[in-house]
Amino acid sequence: MNMLNVLASINWLSVLTAFAAYFILGALWFTALFSKPYLLSLGKANEIPQKTAPIFIIGPAICTLVITIAAAILMYALNISNIGDALAFGLVIGLGFLFANTVNIAINPNIPRPLLYGLISGMYHLAGISLACTVLVLMK
Repeated sequence: MNMLNVLASINWLSVLTAFAAYFILGALWFTALFSKPYLLSLGKANEIPQKTAPIFIIGPAICTLVITIAAAILMYALNISNIGDALAFGLVIGLGFLFANTVNIAINPNIPRPLLYGLISGMYHLAGISLACTVLVLMK
């Protein structure tokens, strides 16, 4: 099946559900589960929390939606139809693209603790894409 031809066969409710799960995981990950280590990785552990600007919510939401749509297209094109294959796919995409790219972005002079940042954010994307892929295959 052609990659773009799969668009018509995708269950878009599953994409929205997978996106919501991935995005909500991010909200929990960076505020409740790992907020202190995340702030430490950014060199902001001792700063008073500021009100979050809309771009810091809307931007990640759009990116997470794009990631989820891309995963759905690939999963349908590759005919991934069981949880084991969905998790394997999530692991490959999560480690090979999302985690590696997050660490690569973190390694710059503006992030005081790039490896800690890469670990926290990269693990979020690995967990998030695995969750999203599971939702996508369960609702296929």
